[in-house]
Amino acid sequence: MRQLLIVDDEFIAVEGIKSGVNWQEIGISRLFEAYGPEQAKDMFRAERIDIMLCDIEMPQGTGLELLEWVREHYPATETIFLTCHADFGYAKQAIHLGSLDYLLKPIPYPDLEEAIKRAIRKLDQETQLNEFSRYGKYWVQHQPMLIEKFWLDILRQTIPGAAAAVTKAAEERNIPYSSEMTFVAVLIHVRRWHKEMTIQDEKIMEYAIRKSAEELLLGDLEHGIAIMLGEGYMLLLLNGEAELAETSKLRAACGGFVEACRAYFYAGVICYIGDSAPGHQMASMFHKLRKLDIDNVSHDEGVYSLHDPQTPAPLQLPPDMSVWSVLLLEGAEHKLLDAAEDYLKQQVSLSRLSAELLNRFIQDFNQMVYYALQVKGIQAHRLFGDEESMELHHSATRSATDASKWIRHVVGKSVQFLSTIDQSQSLVDRAKAYIREHLADDVSREDIAGHVFLNPDYLTRIFKKETGLSVSDYILRQRLGIAAELLAGTDLPVGAIAGKVGYANFSHFSRMFKKHYECGPVEYRSLHQSRNS
Repeated sequence: MRQLLIVDDEFIAVEGIKSGVNWQEIGISRLFEAYGPEQAKDMFRAERIDIMLCDIEMPQGTGLELLEWVREHYPATETIFLTCHADFGYAKQAIHLGSLDYLLKPIPYPDLEEAIKRAIRKLDQETQLNEFSRYGKYWVQHQPMLIEKFWLDILRQTIPGAAAAVTKAAEERNIPYSSEMTFVAVLIHVRRWHKEMTIQDEKIMEYAIRKSAEELLLGDLEHGIAIMLGEGYMLLLLNGEAELAETSKLRAACGGFVEACRAYFYAGVICYIGDSAPGHQMASMFHKLRKLDIDNVSHDEGVYSLHDPQTPAPLQLPPDMSVWSVLLLEGAEHKLLDAAEDYLKQQVSLSRLSAELLNRFIQDFNQMVYYALQVKGIQAHRLFGDEESMELHHSATRSATDASKWIRHVVGKSVQFLSTIDQSQSLVDRAKAYIREHLADDVSREDIAGHVFLNPDYLTRIFKKETGLSVSDYILRQRLGIAAELLAGTDLPVGAIAGKVGYANFSHFSRMFKKHYECGPVEYRSLHQSRNS
C-alpha cells in the first residue's frame, strides 16, 4: 500500500479530493494534506510520500517549484499535477520536470483514480527492479534500450532479414524473442506542428507524443515497443497476440491518438498500419509503410493501412501556367495564389495528387516564376537564396500543404520585388546608397547588382538611363568628389584620404584625381585652402 500527499492552498479543493475517491480500494493506505509548498516540504521530512497530488498555482510558490525540490530530495516520489488552466507552458514544464500526469480542474474522479493507479504501477515496477541482483538490475534498467537497438538493427538490416539470423541475434543479446511471434507495425509520422515551436519545445512534445502512443496504442509495455526513428518518425511494434492488434480496434485507437495529438500536442500526425508478420519481415514491412507516407502528399492527418483502396491516379500533366506568368508580371498576387491553390485542392479532392504530379507541378511553377523574374532582369538565386526560402523550397514537394507554403512565399516575394522594378528610380537610389556605404571597399558592379537582386547588365542599363552615367563612372565621380571635399576642408594626409575613398595605391589615386580635376591632390588642397584663408 502506498502513501499520498495532497497539496492545494484551497481547503475545499482538498476536502473534495479526499471525499471523492475510495483510497483503500485503489491502493492508498494513508492520506496526508498540505496547504502550501513549505508545509508540503515539512510533510516530506516527516513521512514517506510515495505520490504527490499537487496544484500548480499557489500563493506561497508554484507546484512546479515544489516539484524541482522534490526531484532533488525525494526522487522516488511520483507527482500528478492539478490546475485550472490548460496552459501550454505549464504542460511543457511539467513534462520537462518529470511529472507523471497533468489533470485539469474540475477533475473527473475516474480520471484521477486512473492516474493514481498508473503511479502505483510505476512505483511497483521500480520496487521490483530494486530486488534484482546487480546484473539483473542493469539488465532490466537497460533492457528497453537494448530491445530498441535490436529492432533498429532489424529495420536497418544490420541483422539480415532471415528468421534464423534474427533468432540468433536475439539469443546473443539475451533479448526475449521467438520466431513464432508476430507483430503489427504502425508507422507514426509527425507531419507538422500547428504552433510555433523551438527545437526544445519539439523535443518535449515528441517525448509526450511517444508516451501517449505507448499508453493509447500499446497499453502495458509488454504488448509492444515504440521505436524512435528521428525526423518526426516513430514505429510501434504491437504484439500480434494483443487484443488491440485486431485491425478495426487498432484503427479506432489510432484515430483517437491522432485526435489527441492535434488537441493536446499541437501536432498533425498520420498513422500507417501494417500487416501482422514475424519479426524477420519487419524491415520489409517498414519500407512498405514508409512508401505509403512518401506517396501521401494530400493529407497531414489520419489513419491509413496497406489494405486501403489505392487506385493509382492516372498520370496527370501540370496545368498550363502561361496565364499565371502574366498574372505574376501584372502583380495580380491574389488571383495567382487562388488559381494555384484551387488547382492543388481540386487534385486532392479528386484523389489525383500523387507525389510525381506534385513534383512536376512544383518544377513547372518554379520555371514560370523564374522566367517572369528573368524578363525583368532579376536573378532568382539572389532573391531566394536566404535560409527561409531554401528551407521552404526543399519541403515544397512533400505535401500539398508544404507546396502551398512555398507558392505563397515565392509569389509574395516576387510580386513585392517586381513592383520595385517598375519604379526603377527606387532601385537606382538603392544602388546609389549601397555605393555610398562601400566607397572605401573594392566594390564591383556584380556586388551592387546582387544587393538589388538584378542581373549586372540589366542594372547597368537602368542605371545609365536614370543617371546618364555607367555604374563605374558614377563610383569614380563619388569617390573623387568626396576626396576633393576632404582635401579642401580637412588636414587629413592625402594618403589617408585616398584610402577612405577606396584607393590603396596612392599613385593611381593621384593620376585619376588629376585627370578629373586637372590638378593633383596636393595642388588642389593648396589652391582651395588658400582661397578659404
